[in-house]
Amino acid sequence: EEISAFILRKLKRDAEAYLGDEVRDAVITVPAYFEDAQRQATKDAGRIAGLNVLRIINEPTAASLAYGLDKEEDQTIMVYDLGGGTFDVSILELGGGVFQVKATAGNNHLGGDDFDRRIMDWVVKRFREETGIDLSGDKQAMQRIKDAAEKAKKELSSLTSTYISLPFIAQGPSGPLNIDYELTRAEFENLIRDLVEKTVEPMRRAMEDAKLKPEDIDKIILVGGSTRIPMVQELIKRVMGKEPFKNVNPDECVAIGAAIQGAVLSGDVGRDLVLVDVTPLSLGVETLGGIFTPIIKRNTPIPTKKSKIFTTTADGQTEVEVHVLQGERPMAADNRSLGRFILTGIPPAPRGVPQIEVTFEIDVNGIVHVTAKDMATGKEQSITVSGRSNLTEEEIERIMKEAEAHAEEDRRRAELAETRNRASSLIFSVERSMRDLGEKMKENEKEELKRAIKELEKLTKGENTEEIKKGIERLAEVSQRIFADVYKRAAAERATEEGTKPTSPREGGGVGEGEGSGAVDVDFKEKK
Repeated sequence: EEISAFILRKLKRDAEAYLGDEVRDAVITVPAYFEDAQRQATKDAGRIAGLNVLRIINEPTAASLAYGLDKEEDQTIMVYDLGGGTFDVSILELGGGVFQVKATAGNNHLGGDDFDRRIMDWVVKRFREETGIDLSGDKQAMQRIKDAAEKAKKELSSLTSTYISLPFIAQGPSGPLNIDYELTRAEFENLIRDLVEKTVEPMRRAMEDAKLKPEDIDKIILVGGSTRIPMVQELIKRVMGKEPFKNVNPDECVAIGAAIQGAVLSGDVGRDLVLVDVTPLSLGVETLGGIFTPIIKRNTPIPTKKSKIFTTTADGQTEVEVHVLQGERPMAADNRSLGRFILTGIPPAPRGVPQIEVTFEIDVNGIVHVTAKDMATGKEQSITVSGRSNLTEEEIERIMKEAEAHAEEDRRRAELAETRNRASSLIFSVERSMRDLGEKMKENEKEELKRAIKELEKLTKGENTEEIKKGIERLAEVSQRIFADVYKRAAAERATEEGTKPTSPREGGGVGEGEGSGAVDVDFKEKK
């Protein structure tokens, strides 16, 4: 919750800076297949960030609002939402200002990040085959490869080929090694084909649950940056028999839909809009024999409230344990446990006589409340099913107060830690290069670098962030100059031996701070 709260607090500040006014209320979207605990954690994170969370809504539902606000005619739409880490598909009916979710399905472990990893694996494997060096254990190198993989993925949505260029990704026997690989769209599609195909089954399951055929769908709305991949759009066309609708920005439509829902809840929208969402999975209890007995079936419109009568399984039983579960499997052990509670004080009676009413209620945010009541005595016990991650009111209040009280201190500490990490990364890279170059370096060059390293190490033990930054700049400048000289001498020596003219390193060669990831780059052209 606290990490999510950091992000939400940053968004709150950005919105306030843009609007010039305080932002207090918010509508937050989540993947449709988020479980109850994840929804509650998101709501808690909003409160920690200083926001009054008016509503938690599903991302595909929000996207449908962005699409359908100005649509007068009745329509049935499919929202295909392929995000960074999750995939959701939802079927909705729009008409008369009512947005009703008919069915939803998805995969919480499939998204654009998986496509990035396939490119990363391809790069690492090719580099290992060419050089014998395995980069998978080098965190800095892998971060640079990850950034380059994401960039290549995006470029291949509009280009038929792109280049992954990473200078000085590793040190070889004769100098720095670079990556400069061409990745074609066709090769990229071969890498991700099985992942894209995994989106077909949830599409078909949602259609079956909604009791619809592809020809019943009027529009297919794309959500998430990965839906720009041509292969994804071609698969949708193949399965659904129609082109996806491309007039909605897949990166912005969810946020726009959340804003519309916020306007509806605050009364700022002049027309009546009703948003009817559904629960993505069935909810129920464990009964005799380890059976899962659903009380609220999946794709039930929310908010909702349903009850069932249960009884005891032994003579004289005075208490029962209610085990709350979520899922679609017939056996309780195969579904996700959301929590347990015990109802006590049941009058002793023969088995099967007591009547215990179990009530499930899902609110507008998709959060579940369960109550068990003995019909004879009126005694009841309840639970808000929010998983172990749920925070108490006192904990939320404490975290909010601590965050406010220590906001500036936390910022300074974070900046100091980040600067120390940059210094450590630079020192590591310079020392590695010194070991690799060995006897090629002059003694005075080694001593100058050691002094700069020692000075920076001393600064990192202190608390002065600005001084550490200056130390980083000094070591970067010294290392760039010295390593450029070393490689220039080495190139001249090889040229003399080979009888050829030496090549010069590119401008800006040497060791420098990597951008974003804290990686350290050495940027020389590899001599062919």
